[in-house]
Amino acid sequence: MEKSLIPTLPNADNLETIKATIEKSYTIEQAAAMNPLALAYIGDGIFSDLIRKYLLGCGHQNVNFMTKTSISYVRASAQAQIVRELLPELSETEERMVKRGRNTASQVPKNANPADYRYATGFETLIGYLFLCGETERMKSLIYQSIDVINKLNTK
Repeated sequence: MEKSLIPTLPNADNLETIKATIEKSYTIEQAAAMNPLALAYIGDGIFSDLIRKYLLGCGHQNVNFMTKTSISYVRASAQAQIVRELLPELSETEERMVKRGRNTASQVPKNANPADYRYATGFETLIGYLFLCGETERMKSLIYQSIDVINKLNTK
């Protein structure tokens, strides 16, 4: 039997319950104990959204162009390169989160290099972890550096 797409919460239609669910904060321990793929799921969304905001901020308004351009930032090979470049700057905890995400078993898409896909999952896991822990300044700093890494690759 499939689960409902709508979470079953007490008073699920209550706006306060929805707000509390979305704004829920997590301790470092709680976030670290989460399934790495759940963290990667959140990290993927955050990274993709900030890339879109970056492209819009650069003055682009053609949606087709922005969609095609964003792929160069969010594809697995780009995120794998980001991890390789930023790894020396990561704390021990951050590196551990990347490794947890990288080592988690998941289905690799046919068009992706398995090693790149695993590192990309590690990167997304780290972003999700930092977000849920409330370490948004560190998360943003790594994303800004990530954009710089890809911009440099794209200009070579």
